[in-house]
Amino acid sequence: MFQRLIICTDFSDGLHRLASFVSSFAEGGVKQLVFLHSVPYVERNNVPRINEEGIKQAQERLSTALKNLPPGIDVQVEVECGNPVDLILKVANKYAADLVLTGTPTRSLLAEKFFGSTTVALVQRLTVPLMVMRPQLIATYTAEELSLRCRHLCRYLLVPYHGSPASKYLVQQLKQSFQPSIELQLHLCWVVDGMRRRDVPTDHQLASARKELETIAAELRTADITIDPVEVREGDPLTEVLAAAQEANVSAIVTSSSVPNKLLSWSAPQFTDELLRRSWHPIIYFPPSRQ
Repeated sequence: MFQRLIICTDFSDGLHRLASFVSSFAEGGVKQLVFLHSVPYVERNNVPRINEEGIKQAQERLSTALKNLPPGIDVQVEVECGNPVDLILKVANKYAADLVLTGTPTRSLLAEKFFGSTTVALVQRLTVPLMVMRPQLIATYTAEELSLRCRHLCRYLLVPYHGSPASKYLVQQLKQSFQPSIELQLHLCWVVDGMRRRDVPTDHQLASARKELETIAAELRTADITIDPVEVREGDPLTEVLAAAQEANVSAIVTSSSVPNKLLSWSAPQFTDELLRRSWHPIIYFPPSRQ
């Protein structure tokens, strides 16, 4: 689905381990990989200076990615001093990336408010999809498991859908991003929250949701995308989506938002916010159009 990836690592998130699996990415259809690390400046006499030693050490740690390259894939290592978010945005533009990978710890909203988060800033500024992976999971994978993960990074995706403009936008983005040469399977899931529409009988909501999902599935099948039988659930949307991801055995959950400037906000968290915070599955976030 995605062919030009940037893998951002601070070496505490475990994503630098992926440098040993370039051949697995290539088998999964990836054509370009960029491994990126931001090095803090050092201060000498209260003047920020380029951390030459830090840059050298980071380049050496990521140099594994450049060894024994299989045919058909371009691999680069980018290490610079500077603000991580600014550097990621610059490199994503330089290489015309179609997916940025980053890791994020499990933090509370309070921690994000006071200590900041690269992920929070990225989801508000990126114009290409962002994949968020849990460092705790990367740390537990064996080499064999990581190899399989890299080959199937975006092969089987759960799509939470609820008829909103953001859901419809997400479906269109998936359709446009699909590469016929790369296998893609989608699991469409609509969770009906009966408490939000007490004026409409739950049975009617379930039937209406299934009908709309079937229409969306038919549209995606015309693009040669493999679609599971659609799934309609009742209950708390976040709880049911996370349960659906486990039961369907998907590799990631995809989502979007209609209000980018308020994503992961302090005052009014949304469904996507909570998904980013609570899911142990990788999350692929498609930023809304900023035009």
